[in-house]
Amino acid sequence: MSDTESRLGMPSGAGAWDERSERWLAEGAAGTAGRAGEAASGAEVPRAVPRRGAVDPVKALMHRHRELCERAVDPLEIAAGLEAHGVTDRTAARFRHRDVFSLAEEMFARVPRDGDSQGFPSASPSASASASVGREWGWALWALLPGALCAAAVAGLRLTEGQTRLLVAAAGVLAVGLGLRLALARGPLSRHGAPSAARPATGVWIGWLLGYAALGDGLLRTAATGGPDTLPTGAPDGPWPLATAPLLALALSCAPAAWSARLLAGRARRRLTSSRGLEEFASAVRPLLLGSFALYLGALAALLALCAAVLDEPAGYAPTLALGALLLLARLLTAHGFTHAPAVVLTACASGEAIALAGVFAGRLPGCGFLSVPAEELLDAWGAGSVPALICAAGALTLLIHAGRTLTRASAHAHPTPSP
Repeated sequence: MSDTESRLGMPSGAGAWDERSERWLAEGAAGTAGRAGEAASGAEVPRAVPRRGAVDPVKALMHRHRELCERAVDPLEIAAGLEAHGVTDRTAARFRHRDVFSLAEEMFARVPRDGDSQGFPSASPSASASASVGREWGWALWALLPGALCAAAVAGLRLTEGQTRLLVAAAGVLAVGLGLRLALARGPLSRHGAPSAARPATGVWIGWLLGYAALGDGLLRTAATGGPDTLPTGAPDGPWPLATAPLLALALSCAPAAWSARLLAGRARRRLTSSRGLEEFASAVRPLLLGSFALYLGALAALLALCAAVLDEPAGYAPTLALGALLLLARLLTAHGFTHAPAVVLTACASGEAIALAGVFAGRLPGCGFLSVPAEELLDAWGAGSVPALICAAGALTLLIHAGRTLTRASAHAHPTPSP
């Protein structure tokens, strides 16, 4: 079974298909022999319809993708699967179809089925409607959980001090991490509605990026000016200040991120229904992707301004918006099954921030002053926030280009097959 068919949940049994294919081939051969006999006797022979005789390229294509055809619940899933296998509109022309969608419609119409249920358990309309309503409101509530937990943690940090403050910070990190995991395991940001299966290393790099957003700028400024003289206190007026506004804004932005992903998926699905070609579909989905991306950035900017005003902290728009864009695009790609590029880019961005910090500290060693020059030049020119802003913006731009090529495919928006 191919990776795409496995991702769509296609079954592996195909014995019935083999029997039907042999029967079709036998019938086609018998029909050809009968027409040959009529021609020899001088009878008028009607012109045979292409693709319906003994040599039927569509039938051969159906047999090659028999699991995809038999399990598909509509022609769109067949079109998405064919596109993922490299079938283009030009390829469909060889099967005498104008595009992949019309070819998929014929394949879907010609699939023999024993019943309408297609092996899925039946459910009453009222039960299905109740379950659908539960899913609608469920994911929306889970998307609000990280922001609520982060707001409680920030309030706790503001009301405590000393060792109690450290305990509150540790508890807040654990609570927000758990809430974020629960939110990403449900709804539009989950991997096709299944529990998230992100690589452990990816979670570590995301944690580093968020930690740098809270502590990195203060540490970089302190290192560039001679290093901390005392242990980090985390106080706003201490040598290593804690930036809570970016973290709170990013946590609250989980809700608009989920809504943006839902908007993209819903509109893309409707475009998939109305489009009559892969290029037409890609051209229609690309503005939807950019619009959803811009909608999230606008919501994040508004939340960041509100959090900065309430907490009386610098907003830091550039690094926070770049980090938010990076995390959203990485999650969108992961949710649609494209996990390699997000893992590579997140690793590169986290490594870039670590190298910038390490270069500043290593520049104090004799003869190694050149190592701190890039970070110090950026720090003097545009401030400490320019380092994560440039790194995360470069990563976000890379993922945006990649998403423009992958998330505009029909196969990226095929509905998952219901599980038994």
